[in-house]
Amino acid sequence: MTQIRFGILTVSDRSARGERADLSGPALASYVASRGWITSLLEIVPDDRARLAATLEVWCESGDLDVILTTGGTGFAPRDITPEATRDVIERDAPGLTETIRSESLKVTKHAMLSRAVAGIRGRTLILNLPGSPRGARQSLQIVSDVLEHAVQLLREDPASEQGHRPG
Repeated sequence: MTQIRFGILTVSDRSARGERADLSGPALASYVASRGWITSLLEIVPDDRARLAATLEVWCESGDLDVILTTGGTGFAPRDITPEATRDVIERDAPGLTETIRSESLKVTKHAMLSRAVAGIRGRTLILNLPGSPRGARQSLQIVSDVLEHAVQLLREDPASEQGHRPG
């Protein structure tokens, strides 16, 4: 089993101001722990594009995280800027993750098609945008969790990443 180090960043004006408890970040941390992985950072930032991008950049550059999960700010509301801030930071897109989440989530709710979430890579860190609701965030992470160990192995250039690939 590959040990994955996560950073979880809740994007919410109200939670950042202390007006509403952050339920999504802890829900994701609980799921991460249930898989035997580690949550190294758990923070809340307001819906501010520059601040979110700066936080993502610092977290990626630290080298301490394999995966950064954002929760919130992926919808149609005017202050929902998480995908834009993520695009400001990533160097390479990883669209298959969010395409799969949207596809599978459509089986649960039609509102999944309103997600603007993105995923991408900066250096050796994967950033994945998730919905802001605890249930939606957790379900979305569950959809892609089985491929995260392999993704991290590839980012680390771990020789074990080749195991299980079919020859030819």
